[in-house]
Amino acid sequence: MHSNISFPELFLTSMAEILPTELNMEDFIAACQRPLRKSVRVNTLKISVEKFVERAQTKGWALEPVPWCNTGFWIDADESEVPLGNTAEHMAGLFYIQEASSMMPVSALFTEKDAPYLSVLDTAAAPGSKTTQIAALMKNDGILVANEFSASRVKVLHANIERCGIRNTALTNFDGRVFGGWLPEQFDAVLLDAPCSGEGTIRKDPDSLKNWSKESIQSIADTQKELIESAFQALKVGGVLVYSTCTLSREENQDVCWHLKNIFGDAVSFESLESLFPEANKALTEEGFLHIFPQVYDCEGFFVARIRKNASVDTPAVKKRLGKFPFEKANAKTFSDVNQELQKCLGISLPEHSSIWLRDNDVWLFPDALEPMLGELRFSRMGIKIAETHKKGYRWQHQVATTLATGYEDNCVELSIEDAREWYMGRDVRPQGQSGQGEVIVRYGNDVIGLGKWVGNRVKNGLPRELVRDKNLF
Repeated sequence: MHSNISFPELFLTSMAEILPTELNMEDFIAACQRPLRKSVRVNTLKISVEKFVERAQTKGWALEPVPWCNTGFWIDADESEVPLGNTAEHMAGLFYIQEASSMMPVSALFTEKDAPYLSVLDTAAAPGSKTTQIAALMKNDGILVANEFSASRVKVLHANIERCGIRNTALTNFDGRVFGGWLPEQFDAVLLDAPCSGEGTIRKDPDSLKNWSKESIQSIADTQKELIESAFQALKVGGVLVYSTCTLSREENQDVCWHLKNIFGDAVSFESLESLFPEANKALTEEGFLHIFPQVYDCEGFFVARIRKNASVDTPAVKKRLGKFPFEKANAKTFSDVNQELQKCLGISLPEHSSIWLRDNDVWLFPDALEPMLGELRFSRMGIKIAETHKKGYRWQHQVATTLATGYEDNCVELSIEDAREWYMGRDVRPQGQSGQGEVIVRYGNDVIGLGKWVGNRVKNGLPRELVRDKNLF
């Protein structure tokens, strides 16, 4: 219990003013003082929900479906010896530890009415829970631009994208307010999970209200209004914007959406989320938004709005000086050569709707849907690096295995549990009674966990530094 949580008196007063009549403050306070139920989302780029449920049963994990996300589950697991984050399944990217309510914005974005999308913008992406959820729903097709303003958090974002086997992303590191001017009407869908005061996160972070004040909320809301304008400008006509926060105040939620409507008029329409999941009406506002207090679904406090763009709007004029683009698109012959070598060495084929791009000795795979944006904005990382060239051909890279291999290729080596632990700690392994030559796909059980290189009877470790763990493994 977080019974020692202290609530600013003015915060409780402001909550009492906006709490729906069918709810009461006693339940609100009691819910805020209860620890959150742990929840996970299955990464369907790596495993089906059915297979994950079967595996969970063998491990003694009790699962309860999250009603608004068909790949989400509340989970009850014994973590006394191994935390969920250090399980083999998590490190292989089979699931993401994600708060249940934070799965809702992406579910609201991807309805049967609109998906699939060819181009999506995630405006505030780190640490990557929603980015990886979007990529799975896109089935690794199209282009997903994942932006994070905080440079220190981009590294974590990329590590999660890499762990989950995602290849259709392009990362950017900008203030989210730039996209309306730099990439106007470029995206089929935009998610703006806006930076906020975090009032809804108190069950996870008892200190979240430590510096709470009305003044700070108004300051944050001003930024959110600028962010939502830019996100809307970056959206194609006919496209969908989902605006979400993990806070409760009207100033940061309904008022921000109405600001957009007041600015752009009939170009903006609100779409009801009443049918998003059973009992969604319990949190439904008059506009059709979901304003979720923590006692309603026993989760974090959250807000979600779905907005349609009906017409073009004015966008800011910007002067672009991007410099020379450092990549060169490979011709058809080079693409064919790379594909043939990849098939020959690892039994892997390059995916459709992708292109090879070269930079010095590096070989990259970009989604074709990214190409129209390449001269319009500076990206910090695009697609996946698949190889480095050398005199005798190509030296394949980690993400070739984790994003393109199935684990059923002939050129695989399966590790014991002891060797798999060593692998995740960044060490070379010596699979008993095995040897080979060249690169090899590394597997633990049925899961591809990386790419190594045979040196006699030893497999040289190719795990990226950011994915290395040092203790308390499965």
